[in-house]
This record gives sequence, C-alpha cells and structure tokens, in this order.
Amino acid sequence: MAAEPEILDELRRLRARVPQVTGALAASVDGLVLAHDTPGVEPESVAALTATALGVAVRMSDVTGQGDLRELLVRGVHGYVATYAAGRTAVLTLLAQDRVNVGRLHLEGRRAGARIGELVDAEAADASGTTPAKAVKPATRTGTARTRTTRAPRTTATNARTTTDS
Repeated sequence: MAAEPEILDELRRLRARVPQVTGALAASVDGLVLAHDTPGVEPESVAALTATALGVAVRMSDVTGQGDLRELLVRGVHGYVATYAAGRTAVLTLLAQDRVNVGRLHLEGRRAGARIGELVDAEAADASGTTPAKAVKPATRTGTARTRTTRAPRTTATNARTTTDS
C-alpha cells in the first residue's frame, strides 16, 4: 500500500497530540491492517476484532435508526478502545489510558480518521481510475419530524442567579 507511510505518520502525530493514547491502528473494514503504531499489542488481532465489533455496531446503528456508523467507544477497567470511521473502506482504532480526556480523544480521533479516510479513498480511486466519492454520507433519519419550542428570553446580568448565590 503506497499510502502506508503517510497513514503511519498520521498515527504517530495523533499519539504525540494525545499522550494518553497507547496505540493506534488503521485497518480495512474487513479486518486487514493498513498501518499500526501499537507497541505491546498484536495488530492483526485488534484489526480482526475491530471488524467484528464494527459489524455489530453497524447493525445496531441501522436497527435503531441512527444512520451510518461514525464511531464506537468501549471502556474497560484499564482504559478505552475507540473506533472511528475513516473514509468508505477503513477504520481507525485507538487504545487509550483510563485517564484520557475523552472529548480530546474524540476530537483528535475524528480528525485523524478523516485524514486517513482521505488517504485510503484517494489510493482506492487511483487504483480503480475513478474519482473518489464523498467519504461521509449525510445522515438520514426516518420517522416523525422534530419540532422546536421557543426558548424563554435570557435573564440580564443584574437578576441572574447562580448556585453559589444565597
């Protein structure tokens, strides 16, 4: 795979931005390793298990009407396993310590997943000689439409109360 060095660079940059990330792996949705930076973890096993979990998560998202799967988060006693969509045919799986800021993990994981998706989709397009399709499809929802209720006007600073007021 020609994009492997670029994907590996992205994985390493992500680990540098979020020091609590202990491993990062890009894989195909079929469970084949594209690139990895996972010291102490067998990447082939993680990729295969990611593909299995992805299958269940995609089905759950479909059945509940939540649209295309974007991410999957598993929390264990010692930390997190987070999987993010990376284009049409790949996923990014991150391993992180329990003390990671989950918001930061999601922010950086989504960014890296988008970048890896661009690399993988561009390479797939080059190999097939076609123009790459847009990686993220717009979310579609079925069912009843949501209605908005009007909000009460904001209070002014002079009559606003906080929980510390007595």
